[in-house]
Amino acid sequence: MGGVAGLGSDRDLTIACTGESIASSQTFMRGHGSYLDQETSSILSSVCGTVERVNKLVSVRPVRTRYSPEVGDLVVGRVTEVGPRRWKVDIGSKSDAALLLSSVNLPGGVQRRKLESDELQMRNFFQEGDLLVAEVQSIFHDGSVGLHTRSLRYGKLRNGSLVRLAPVLIQRLKSHFLTLPNAEVDIVLGLNGYVWVAKHIPFDVTKAEGEASGKGIGMDIDGVYSDVNEEIPIHVRRSISRVSHLLKLLASYQLPISDVIVQKAYDFLHSFSSENLVGG
Repeated sequence: MGGVAGLGSDRDLTIACTGESIASSQTFMRGHGSYLDQETSSILSSVCGTVERVNKLVSVRPVRTRYSPEVGDLVVGRVTEVGPRRWKVDIGSKSDAALLLSSVNLPGGVQRRKLESDELQMRNFFQEGDLLVAEVQSIFHDGSVGLHTRSLRYGKLRNGSLVRLAPVLIQRLKSHFLTLPNAEVDIVLGLNGYVWVAKHIPFDVTKAEGEASGKGIGMDIDGVYSDVNEEIPIHVRRSISRVSHLLKLLASYQLPISDVIVQKAYDFLHSFSSENLVGG
């Protein structure tokens, strides 16, 4: 590849193998995933991955690694334990994240302090094995992660299928909630590599804005925290399966997963299938 010249040339180096020169130490500072070669004064990659540069800092993001959370990340996780005033959630990181009882919405949308009676009903909200979508709220000094679901967009997941991909493939987007109109399918792209593909449910933006402003929106516990899937038509089930396999196919070729790429790939697949049906 381009080696040291890559970062300063028109054709920037984006992928590096272990031991490959990625920059000169006289110009750049080394970051994670790199080390200094004393003989040549070059910065070498210590892992296989993508080269990232922030001002004069050069680092290498490994292709295969556990998810490293950042505050504000949207993640999909599975509840592994219900404890005193908190749930443990597997988000594919080095350790389970914590979702505190104080960091979830109560039925009724009432903003108040959580009581002992709420703690006794925690399994009515989430229990072991439940899938949920949440946001990384905090990262502590010991590396532990805190989540929250205080949004109508967040909470328990139903009516769909989970797809696990490499976190490095998930692109950071303005919104990680996607809808494929032709497929009648919603997609939640977790930055931790967990992707949820489910039956399309219309989302009321007006209610969401009201909830975010603290006005309080009436929430039905049977709808928000229900474990029962809705009736899913056969054609929607097929769409969910088709989109899930499409995501795995894109990942097998190490293609980035974004709203644009997923939409174009599905449109191509849909048109190809339609042409075959017409031709048949």
